[in-house]
Amino acid sequence: MAQRRSLLQQLIRFGIVGGSAFAIDYGILFLLTEVTGLNYLVSGAISFAVSVIFNYIMSIKWVFDVAGERSQTQDLAVFLILSVIGLGINQLVMWVAVDQFHIYYMVSKLGATGIVMVYNFVTRKIFLEKT
Repeated sequence: MAQRRSLLQQLIRFGIVGGSAFAIDYGILFLLTEVTGLNYLVSGAISFAVSVIFNYIMSIKWVFDVAGERSQTQDLAVFLILSVIGLGINQLVMWVAVDQFHIYYMVSKLGATGIVMVYNFVTRKIFLEKT
């Protein structure tokens, strides 16, 4: 029987996966907004969705111990529901920062990412990890 990962090991792995997903998200956001001229919120939704796919695969395979009583389909559904909520938080934080406080959208994305990162770890630990 495989030993469960320690919280520190999980946090380190979560940080590596999250950092990689952030690079994907941030890069696509910048390219879609600056190169194609899409609105930052549209670009943000697309870039977030792409990074979620990467994050799902890596989180299930490498970060969280999810082999439990649920099927992979159920795990994916939980992950997607949590991710949609995370997208809502991301979009709200960016909208408030950019449209209400006039902070550059790429700087706003940093703050939004920090908030969503904490939300992601806590909710995935609670709802995805086997008990």
